[in-house]
Amino acid sequence: MKILLTGATGYIGKRLLPVLIENGHQVICCVRDKGRFTIPENSGNQVTVIEADFLNPDTLTEIPEDLDGAYYLIHSMSSNSKDFAKLEDESAENFRNRMDQTQVKHIVYLSGIINDHNLSKHLASRKNVEDILAAGKYHFTTLRAGIIIGSGSASFEIIRDLIEKLPVMITPKWLQTKSQPIGIRDVITMLEKVLFNGETFGESFDIGGPDILTYKQMLLEFAEIRNLKRFIITLPVLTPKLSSYWLYFVTSTTFSLAKKLVDSMTVEVICRDNRLSELLHIKPMSYHEAIAAAFTKIEQNAIISSWKDSLISGRINTRLTQYVQVPVDGCFKDIKKFPIRDIKTVESRIWQIGGQTGWYYATWLWQLRGYFDKLAGGVGMRRGRTSAIDVHSGDTLDFWRVLLADKKQGRLLLFAEMKLPGEAWLEFCINGNELTQTATFRPKGLYGRLYWYSSMPFHFFIFKGMITAITK
Repeated sequence: MKILLTGATGYIGKRLLPVLIENGHQVICCVRDKGRFTIPENSGNQVTVIEADFLNPDTLTEIPEDLDGAYYLIHSMSSNSKDFAKLEDESAENFRNRMDQTQVKHIVYLSGIINDHNLSKHLASRKNVEDILAAGKYHFTTLRAGIIIGSGSASFEIIRDLIEKLPVMITPKWLQTKSQPIGIRDVITMLEKVLFNGETFGESFDIGGPDILTYKQMLLEFAEIRNLKRFIITLPVLTPKLSSYWLYFVTSTTFSLAKKLVDSMTVEVICRDNRLSELLHIKPMSYHEAIAAAFTKIEQNAIISSWKDSLISGRINTRLTQYVQVPVDGCFKDIKKFPIRDIKTVESRIWQIGGQTGWYYATWLWQLRGYFDKLAGGVGMRRGRTSAIDVHSGDTLDFWRVLLADKKQGRLLLFAEMKLPGEAWLEFCINGNELTQTATFRPKGLYGRLYWYSSMPFHFFIFKGMITAITK
């Protein structure tokens, strides 16, 4: 079948794509920026990539009319816009209108559990989107999930940050709210199996695992799995705003996402029934099993996607290609060149830089810079990297964004997403038996120039020490 996959660069989309390919489908991947999309290896000619922005109907003409099915995996939960609900409605309307012009037979939408009358703004928006999409001329199915547990998922990474960093937690009262988490493997399996399943047409299904837990129980069980002793004290005095700041400073989430999560966590998200599991003959894994499976993927360096790679986690809100051409005029540059004895070793070190590997020289200073950036409202160093051994365009790398990762050319180009009075690039380029390392800074006004000159003493030994360690 010919399947349209929206949100193909997102957390769910990246994991669903290999399954669709394995099932023999022709997949049309719909992305806003081709520069962020990497076609999976061994996908042959099964994948076509098109650029489309569902907030701009004029960009949707490339979507083919001979579609059989489609997945709608677009949402604006992480958006900094105050009008994220309005944006979601517009996107859904434009998608539905375009789908009505095609031959598509079945559309599947992944939403959130909405079985409460006092919905958060986020969940209310999801329900509106569901109603908009359901009005199309095609068959329509909605899957409603609560907390999704998997390597790289926002929920998993936030719980992991809290448990692994804080022996004692003073927490808000919403930790007593109940939820029904579901493993990412089960979500992907259900998305796969409902497509073209006539028994699911015109239906909405709550999906969850077998366990109903409070957020406090989820944290403590995670700690038990990790063999960590943790103490949690719940206080009623922490307001939603203070709770949002608490999540922002302790975890890798953005403040915008933290606010929406806190808003949603005051509402219980429990499945009304598990009829989809019975219909599809699936036995969802337990919370304990989902956590164990996530760590297996982490230990194997087999994380397919991470919510941290979303553009909204940093400062870039346009196409990556706008930053790939490193400017020359009006810029300060620090250029270092060192001879290479072992190209494979140097290439390996470059591709593994950042995250748990560190920056090869004075990593503590990079971490200190990340700490100050977090205090200033920036991304800090907590995002790390999705894979410990490989990087792709669009990935996050601590407080950098990968603009270009080309092993054939021996070039890695990063763009700074920390708070800066200007714009910064860091580039590694292998030319024959020589490595060129270039730091570029384009200042904004006088403050930007003062920032560069005040940083020069640190740049001198940090950048020199880094290239020396990479090439030795």
